Amino acid sequence: MNGTQTPLDAAHAAQAATPDDAGARLRFYERVLDAELVVPLLSEAAEGSIDLRVYDLSDGRFVLAFDREERMAAFLDAPAPFAALSGRRLAALLDGRKLGLALNLGAPSATLLPPDSVDWLARMAGSAPQPMSARIRTLSPPGEVPAALLVSLGTKLAAMADVVGSAFLARATHESGETQLLVALAGVPEPARASVAAAVAEAVRFANDAAALDVLFIDAGTPLFAAAARNGARLAIPRPASSPPSAPGTDPDRPPRLRHRNSG
Repeated sequence: MNGTQTPLDAAHAAQAATPDDAGARLRFYERVLDAELVVPLLSEAAEGSIDLRVYDLSDGRFVLAFDREERMAAFLDAPAPFAALSGRRLAALLDGRKLGLALNLGAPSATLLPPDSVDWLARMAGSAPQPMSARIRTLSPPGEVPAALLVSLGTKLAAMADVVGSAFLARATHESGETQLLVALAGVPEPARASVAAAVAEAVRFANDAAALDVLFIDAGTPLFAAAARNGARLAIPRPASSPPSAPGTDPDRPPRLRHRNSG
């Protein structure tokens, strides 16, 4: 099997080393949502329909998922049809179905997520951001920004580098006099804006010590872009040569404890 460490492996190792660190657990769960997962099916996927294969394990009923196709092939004892989908979409499919997620069994990041943890993941990913309705009067420097937010937001921007041209953090003063931290994103195509806004909102939810953050889409060459560039803090967007593989559960600040599955 390919021995290359995946983002899930790295995040799993980090939280395993500090099991009482809620932030490390949050980062692992965020990587689960961001990952492209391969999931064994009962039959070949039809358009608009995925027939998930459910396995009865000693801990309950689970759907298997792997972040590498070769990991699935190594674990299963026979070829199987599969679907490739984001962890975000998989959590939505499993939400409320009393099914757990058996992740990367046989790999370093092997983990069992019980149904309540899967439902929590779906809630963390599922809240759609509200469009901005207030009119902006001025933009000023953002001031102190929680480190967890910068890390989470940076990870999301790196994953969206193909659709985000530039990004600025600023503090907006609205006509009402209210101020609010916002991220201004330039160069985002109209069809991608909803998913980009959702990813930013997700970054805020996983940065458990972060304040609220508005999303503003701007066009290069406009006065608003000039104000954001002049007064805001530009966020670096890494441009990788190749894209990366891209009770419990009620409080985003207290992510569910992980149940590890030994690979041996």
